[in-house]
This record gives sequence, structure tokens and C-alpha cells, in this order.
Amino acid sequence: MLTATEFSDLFNERFFRNFLPIPALDKFRLGVGTPDFQLPDITNNKTLKLSDYRGKQPVLLAFTRIFTEKHYCPFCYPHIKAVNENYEEFTKQGIEILLITSTDQQQSQKVVSDLGLKMPLLSDPSCRVFRTYQVGQSLGAPLPAQFALDKNGRLLYRHLFSFFDHNASVETLLAQFN
Repeated sequence: MLTATEFSDLFNERFFRNFLPIPALDKFRLGVGTPDFQLPDITNNKTLKLSDYRGKQPVLLAFTRIFTEKHYCPFCYPHIKAVNENYEEFTKQGIEILLITSTDQQQSQKVVSDLGLKMPLLSDPSCRVFRTYQVGQSLGAPLPAQFALDKNGRLLYRHLFSFFDHNASVETLLAQFN
């Protein structure tokens, strides 16, 4: 049974800033580049810029919904696990996965450790990148979304959250790069 103290980290400024529903917007056109950003990579303890990959390799941006290091979205948790379990399949094809979360750096470090993440986990507690990509928000956190980018940073595919289709499957995501 959960006690009130187990939810103490859940109700924070980020939760209330993301509480009201904002739908995801299908803003980006296929074949066009997406906005650059820079975020801390918690997995590898460095800062990553999306533009560092341009001209070098394709990238999967996987925006995920984690409330705190103890509270995962029930739709995103299995997706995170599946993508992590198949990380080598992506890298064998030359694809980097950038998993983006709104948890802060301390919470994100616990997520990396607890889930044994192999892929970069980028921390965006201000939700600036989530808002730039207009993935939407509801009930305390941004919504999940996936963006497949070719090696030049052009959008190949996007999947925006819906209650009917939460996250794109690993197979669907891999197929976008062929």
C-alpha cells in the first residue's frame, strides 16, 4: 500500500505547470529539419546537442512520460523497457536513440540506474524541448512522442500520443529508418 510520503516528489512545480491538458500538435512536416536543442545526458554524464548528430547518423527522439523516479506512466514504462532492450538493434543500424524525460537530473540518475538504461537519457525538467516539439501535456507531465530523423536531421516519421495508440512499437520505429 502506498503512503502519502511516497507521493511527496510527485506534486511539485513541474506537475502543476503541466497539469492542464494541452493537445499534441502535428507541427512538423516530413522531410523538413526539426529544431536543435541541448540537454544534459544523464546516462553518459555529458551535454548533448541534437545538431551534433546532423550529417553523421539518424536519430530517434523518444519523448517519454516519467512523473518521478518512482512514478512511471503505465503506457511509457513498457515502451522504455522495450526500446532499452532493443537498443543494440538500433545501434547496429547506426541509429542513436535520445530518450527525453521531464524528470530533473537527480531523479533521472535514479531512473538510469533502476532501469539499467543503455541509451542516453536527456533531462528536460523545464519541459522547454517538450514544448518546442509540441508533444502536449496532461495531468502533471508532458505526453510521450517519437520522432525519427534521418542523418541530416530531417523528419522521417512522427508518432504523437493518443489514448488509442500510446507509443510507436519498436518494430514500427525501426522500419522508419529503412
